[in-house]
Amino acid sequence: MRKLSKLSKISIFIVIGCILTLYFLPMWRIELRAPQYPEGISMKIHINDVKGDVEIINGLNHYIGMKTIHKEDFKEFVYLPYILGAFMALGLVVLMWNRKLGYYCWTLLFILFGIAAMYDFWQWEYDYGHNLDPSAPIKVPGMAYQPPLIGYKKMLNFEALSQPDTGGWFFVMAGLILVLVSFFEWRKSKTEKI
Repeated sequence: MRKLSKLSKISIFIVIGCILTLYFLPMWRIELRAPQYPEGISMKIHINDVKGDVEIINGLNHYIGMKTIHKEDFKEFVYLPYILGAFMALGLVVLMWNRKLGYYCWTLLFILFGIAAMYDFWQWEYDYGHNLDPSAPIKVPGMAYQPPLIGYKKMLNFEALSQPDTGGWFFVMAGLILVLVSFFEWRKSKTEKI
């Protein structure tokens, strides 16, 4: 039977709900802590904006030659809301088509998009941390200031932590649901043929 199970149909609504949270909640956060900032400073990345202590971070990064961070510099903020909207609409198309193949394709596209998004973020971090202004007041030969993609990193006297924020965890949950349900459906199809 190639039609979607009840589980798959329910999961489509849950996945769409998880994606929808990204329009209201931050998807990523980078936290910085140093002796002069014991309470920490943070930057929260939304699907169409960057918020938090951005001006403080820009002021600090000026001394080591890093670029300033501005919402307008992220082309991703323009098209990301549309891509996520297309994923939600595609989920409804999969539901109406009512075929496992559609669900598998939706899952694959979602995973590929997640990988591409993380690579794009890594590229931005690499450029941000390596392309320094040579006329910066503070220069440390051989030092790069690329924040960690995920996890912890020590840079001079700053400790940086990069991780998904609330919306990002919902996005991860959506991916896990898609993969687990796809695997369940595939296994079920194999046992039905035996």
